[in-house]
Amino acid sequence: MDIIGDIAIVKIPRELLKYKEELGKAVLDTQKKVRAVYQQVQPVSGQHRTRQLELLAGESGTETEHREHGCVYLLDVSQVYFSPRLSHDRKRISGLVGSRETVVNMFAGVGPYSILIAKERPHVQIYSIDINPRAVWYHRVNSRRNKVYDRIRVLQGDARIILRESLVGMADRVLLPYPALSLESLPSAVEGLKTRGWFHIYFHSSYARRQEEALAKAESMVSSRLQNIDVKVLEVHAVHVREVQSRTSQVCVDVELNKTASRT
Repeated sequence: MDIIGDIAIVKIPRELLKYKEELGKAVLDTQKKVRAVYQQVQPVSGQHRTRQLELLAGESGTETEHREHGCVYLLDVSQVYFSPRLSHDRKRISGLVGSRETVVNMFAGVGPYSILIAKERPHVQIYSIDINPRAVWYHRVNSRRNKVYDRIRVLQGDARIILRESLVGMADRVLLPYPALSLESLPSAVEGLKTRGWFHIYFHSSYARRQEEALAKAESMVSSRLQNIDVKVLEVHAVHVREVQSRTSQVCVDVELNKTASRT
């Protein structure tokens, strides 16, 4: 179950679907700040990263206001992607950003990474990109509401194209928080980076027995892909973000690279 603002989104196993209304009412009765309970009928999908929802209990209406780390985000859970389970890692990434960096967020959604960074690092410049026009609209609203609009330029479109055409060599740090596209987007991300800088790459990594296997595999995969692009990996470190299913972790690989150094 995810609670986003005053909306709970539940995933119900097939064998319990006949009890879905009762389960929805139980969530509503026990979670006093929740006004509506929705079942996620289909997983997040499509280039706009949306999910199909069914109301189980409470009031209809999918727009809500979510608060996190002193920031407030207006969003519609049926039209944009947002995960409260990434809250801890958003805070971690914000703490890594230098005071005068330029950051490119390739899959920004409604702005939770970019806005938190801008709020905690007042001298940064951030380019936030998303292909979903509704996410871009909410991001711009949220930038104003959190009083960081002057530090974030929100762009609508394919981040890979925008980087290649408009943001070449501008970033000290590139965020790739969309597991389905992060690895294949690395060549475009490299073009956006200055001579030397950092990537934060989110994707899913499986393991047989121990979580550490997923982290080691993720580090190796990213290093290999970047070396095939002819850049030198200076530092690489994988962090467990959350468990997405049995023996599969969502990881974030933090990697520093140099674009001009010859490979060793």
